[in-house]
Amino acid sequence: MSLRPEQIGWLLALATVTLAPHFGHLPPLIAAAAALLVGWRALIAAGGRRLPHRHVLAALAVAIVAAVLAEYRHFFGKDPGVALLAGLLGLKLLETREIRDGRSVVLLSLFLQLTQFLYEQDMAVAALALLGAHAAVASLLALQSRAPASPRARALEAGRLLVQAAPLMLILFLLFPRVQGPLWGLPADAFSRIGGLSESMTPGDLARLGESAEIAFRVDFQGDPPPAAERYWRGPVLTRFDGRTWRAGVLQLADRPPYSPQGTAYAYAITLEPHNQLWLLALDFPAVAAGTRISNDFQLLAREPVQARRRVEIVSHPHTPVGLDESDLVLRQALDLPPRANPRSVELGRQLRARAATPAAIPDLAIRHFRDSGLRYTLDPPPLGRDDVDSFLFDTRQGFCEHFSAAFVVVMRAAGVPARVVTGYQGGEINPVDGTLVVRQSDAHAWAEVWLPGQGWVRIDPTAAAAPQRIENGLAAALPDSARLPLLVRADLAWLHGLRDRLDALNNRWNQWVLGYNPARQRDLLSGLGFGNPDWQTLAALLAGGCAAVMGGLTLWALRRRTSADAIDRSWQRFCRQLAGAGLPRHSWEGPVDYAARLAREHPELADRVSAIATDYARLRYGSGPADPERLKRFHHATKSFRPR
Repeated sequence: MSLRPEQIGWLLALATVTLAPHFGHLPPLIAAAAALLVGWRALIAAGGRRLPHRHVLAALAVAIVAAVLAEYRHFFGKDPGVALLAGLLGLKLLETREIRDGRSVVLLSLFLQLTQFLYEQDMAVAALALLGAHAAVASLLALQSRAPASPRARALEAGRLLVQAAPLMLILFLLFPRVQGPLWGLPADAFSRIGGLSESMTPGDLARLGESAEIAFRVDFQGDPPPAAERYWRGPVLTRFDGRTWRAGVLQLADRPPYSPQGTAYAYAITLEPHNQLWLLALDFPAVAAGTRISNDFQLLAREPVQARRRVEIVSHPHTPVGLDESDLVLRQALDLPPRANPRSVELGRQLRARAATPAAIPDLAIRHFRDSGLRYTLDPPPLGRDDVDSFLFDTRQGFCEHFSAAFVVVMRAAGVPARVVTGYQGGEINPVDGTLVVRQSDAHAWAEVWLPGQGWVRIDPTAAAAPQRIENGLAAALPDSARLPLLVRADLAWLHGLRDRLDALNNRWNQWVLGYNPARQRDLLSGLGFGNPDWQTLAALLAGGCAAVMGGLTLWALRRRTSADAIDRSWQRFCRQLAGAGLPRHSWEGPVDYAARLAREHPELADRVSAIATDYARLRYGSGPADPERLKRFHHATKSFRPR
């Protein structure tokens, strides 16, 4: 059966709603091709033109495949797969002639809507997916209906079906046994677009992160948070240096920390965004949490890469002495410098060592030198020469935190003080709406650690020598006039901050209670409802009971509507039997209005009463929306009192 204009219109709307969220990450050529194909099909429908020949479709399919191959060099993975599906959806529309073709478009659209969650899982994506599901249901209703309907009527009918399905969806969400981790494997490139810290650092890496307002993680403290100067969230520790790039050393992992936590303790829950790495970015110095390990350089690490949003409860003791009995091998690595690199910085280190009375005095002398040298903190440092550290310290004198930390560590090593670079995040901003500490990619930071006899590893942040506001009040306070600051962190847009905080708080609740609804939260919910610690048999029984209750409620609702319709039909049949008994039977092919019109022509004396009853019946039985109580009462009374002569 050929498609009606209404059916084609709904399929075009469905394709548009499905493709629109993908345009942000599709290659421009593929996005433009998909949009043009959908537009072409709309022009064909509007002008009544013929669909393109199958040879044209075959050529277009080859062109789309070639474009995907040219962009990605392969077909396997998330990005090329989504790009191919987007192009094929446009092609499928161009060959859609019959209802079965329309159903294929709906199924393809639903699958493509599902792939949105491979990129983002926030509330906005969920709302778009719901809109896409509504368009898909409306399209299916239009395809299976023989009679056309207005867009408003079709949309309302689809909305009613989704509302009826919502209780069953809620029961399944709450009671279906939760599995820790995904139910299926993801493509190899599913996490290729995830940004953040890395296991290496070169000049400019963290400055690029400083331009991103993306959230790295959120923290809920049990009690007061630590002061801003102690909010150092530890990530990769970089020991090896080749003259330009800093890299992590070889890690040794343990189930217990190599120190005894002491001093002030901060208990908190950190909710990390996916970053596809092991580090959990805890405050210094954490006790090991469940499902975690700790490295010999004091990083708290997950046992598997963080590929989904993860919540971890941690207790940290930032004043704990660490590394008091550090191994000779680690200390030798923390003194290593590439030969003939950065000679001016090496000479500065030797001078500081000669001036210092004790090794513990060398870091203070270096910080004083940094402060007196007029170094400037900036998101846009100029290019450096062959020896990066020398160029920064003695020539450009402008840099971001990675420049300061790298230069400080090189000078310390040259002075004979073991030192290393630590990367992670510093600071964070309390959201006044829900009290959560929000740490963004723009809070990415690098600092230094030096090893001193009797003190162990001590944190020193050389960035504070040039930009103390960065440590106390964040990046925006240190660089108030920088045009490269992310819009959402700029200090001069208070109204935007208020809107951002409300949206962040709303998204945080979504993350915690929807995306973070894991087996532990399910157990807590059911325990609060009096089911203790349910096993899978209890969950299965609750799920079956809940589904049965919902289906029973929907069945009763449907029967109630059917009972009302049956009462209307019974009154109409009694009316027709009375007329048939008077020798005026209704033909099997006659509808109520046609029947009344014939009787009015043949028997004018019955015209008014018969026409009124037939009109009321038609509106009550076939009209949209609930029955008018007054009309229903009038109809039943008229049929009951009708006596034909």
